[in-house]
Amino acid sequence: MMIKKILLAPFMFIYKLIVFLLSNFWYGFLVICYGIYFLVSGFFKLITFPIRFLFKKANHSEKQLLRQEKERTEKLSKLQKVQEKQREKERKYLQEQERIAAKKREKDEESLYLAKREKKKFGDVLNDFITSIVSIPKNIKKKNDEQRQKQLERKNLSKQVLLIDFDGEDAVKSSAKQIYEYVAKDKEGKIIKGYFDAFSKVEVHSFLLNEGYEVYSIRTSKWIKLFHSNYSSNRVKIKTKDLIFFLTQLSTYIKAGIPLVDSLQILSRQYKQKSYQRIFRSMMYDLTMGENFSVAMEKQGVAFPKLLINMVRASEMTGELPEALDDMEQYYTEAEATRKQMITALTYPSIVFVIAIGVMTFIMIYIVPKFVEIYDTMDSAQIPVFTVAVMKISDFLQNNVIWIMIAIVIIIILLKWLYDNVKAIRTAMQTFAMKLPVFGNIIIYNEVTMFTKTFASLLKHNVFITDSMEILNKITNNEVYKNMILDTISNLAKGEKISLAFNNQWAFPIPAYEMIVTGERTGQLPEMMSKVSSYYQEQHRNAVTRVKAFIEPALIIFLTIGVGFIILSIVIPMFNMYNEIQ
Repeated sequence: MMIKKILLAPFMFIYKLIVFLLSNFWYGFLVICYGIYFLVSGFFKLITFPIRFLFKKANHSEKQLLRQEKERTEKLSKLQKVQEKQREKERKYLQEQERIAAKKREKDEESLYLAKREKKKFGDVLNDFITSIVSIPKNIKKKNDEQRQKQLERKNLSKQVLLIDFDGEDAVKSSAKQIYEYVAKDKEGKIIKGYFDAFSKVEVHSFLLNEGYEVYSIRTSKWIKLFHSNYSSNRVKIKTKDLIFFLTQLSTYIKAGIPLVDSLQILSRQYKQKSYQRIFRSMMYDLTMGENFSVAMEKQGVAFPKLLINMVRASEMTGELPEALDDMEQYYTEAEATRKQMITALTYPSIVFVIAIGVMTFIMIYIVPKFVEIYDTMDSAQIPVFTVAVMKISDFLQNNVIWIMIAIVIIIILLKWLYDNVKAIRTAMQTFAMKLPVFGNIIIYNEVTMFTKTFASLLKHNVFITDSMEILNKITNNEVYKNMILDTISNLAKGEKISLAFNNQWAFPIPAYEMIVTGERTGQLPEMMSKVSSYYQEQHRNAVTRVKAFIEPALIIFLTIGVGFIILSIVIPMFNMYNEIQ
């Protein structure tokens, strides 16, 4: 019976609950709603349990990562603080060690200085004193440069980078180049002030930025144009030895694949002359503006030879610029060697000649007059004729030496002016020099060598014959050869041969003429001209050696005869006077 009641108790409870809920509507409605909510929520919780479990795990791992990151950051900050303290201790230790070492060095230097001072001799002290005196101007210049640089930096501390209006007045180009003054900071951090000629302010700004400068100001005015007008006109000619170095380096850079503008920039740093640096900067500017290399060289005035400019222009058409530069380097090297050989050959004879004239003049002005007073007491019949002549020449020089020197200077200046400005005088003087017995062959061989060498180089680089003749006419200064070249141009215009103008010319050797004829017949004119230049270059070298060997003893004989004649003219009357006394 008890078991039955226990089993029926839940059902009875449910029964009574239902009866209660049915008898009380609102309570029943609330319970039913709660039951439905419990069943639905339980169902959804059961379905979404895996998703909630995964989200809970992800949130837990993210929080764990954040916590770990925070802990690691705290550990790193603590470690950095510990390392900073360790570095600070090491820095203080090193500073202390450096201070101790500096004190030790000072003591060692002081002791060494004292030891050297004790051991110094009087000569060493005097040498140090003279060195300090000599270095005073250098130190003053260095201090002035440092002060000037500091003043310029102080003035430009407040300067800002220049802003250019690329669409406004700054971009307007002038019809001719103008001089602009700029202030900028170079790559080394130095404030520099310079001048540059360009067509517009934008071009100056672009060029300076390309050079790595930080530009502060660019301006121009009538005063800048007035006082710096010589900047745009180049009157500096590059020396042959510098030109050879320029050609060698430029060819090497181009072969190494360095752009032409960068090559010129490297070269500009290798020359200390500001005039050369200005030439290279102007060339770089022209190249960046789109000009050809030959045009950029031509715009530099007399800086580069016309031959080199034309050879570069021809190589630009054929794409053989490095080869042309190498050929020109060899050409100018040989030309410079020939010129130095001539200078070397004439230096010693010139010195001997000047000394001979100086010695004889000194004797005639200061020595001979001392004996004239002695000879005045003698009978004029007893004085030899040549002694009388020497005495009269001495008297004339003594009274008119200043006027004679002035006359010599005026004659030299006049002859130089006539040679430079009057073609007929220049032709006559050159013809006279070329027909001299010994020296004439040297001039002829040199002219033939330069003519054939240049002609061969032009033909090898595919320059037209007419253009080659015009170039040869421009580069030669000998009027005799100019006339032959002009005749050649006329013959070419008529359709005649080149060799016709050189036939039966006294200034052009027959072997050279025959080689030109052979080159025309075989079509190997460049090779024939190269052989002619090599042959006559050797002939020129031998002729210079022979003239040097001939002129040195000739001048010594001249000095001996001149001085001996004067001395004998003085001594012989003295012997006559001595014989009369005996």
